[in-house]
Amino acid sequence: MVIHESAEDYLESILILQERLGQVRSIDIVNELGYSKPSVSIAMKKLRENGYIRMASDGLITLNDSGMEIASQIYSRHKTITQLFTKLGVSPEIAAEDACKVEHDLNNETFRKIQEFVNQK
Repeated sequence: MVIHESAEDYLESILILQERLGQVRSIDIVNELGYSKPSVSIAMKKLRENGYIRMASDGLITLNDSGMEIASQIYSRHKTITQLFTKLGVSPEIAAEDACKVEHDLNNETFRKIQEFVNQK
């Protein structure tokens, strides 16, 4: 399954917001990512059309199974890479920011090795 980095970011943000707020609307994504309302609206339409999210008549956004799978994978990568960077001595804020930059581009083999390293006791 090929999905663009921006779509992965939106799906990950929906998951994070769901965990934090319990429910998600487009305005929450606007506030979280700092994108314009029209940009988020277009992205939500594309994600809905591709079967990654559902949008209820009251504006609530939920992840479909395929959207949840992608969001969970990206969020897991984000958390693991953030842990790696903080173990290296990077501040938590910068570690999280930098993890966002690399979480999409790592080969699965590289990510598995990072996981193994981070999970060592």
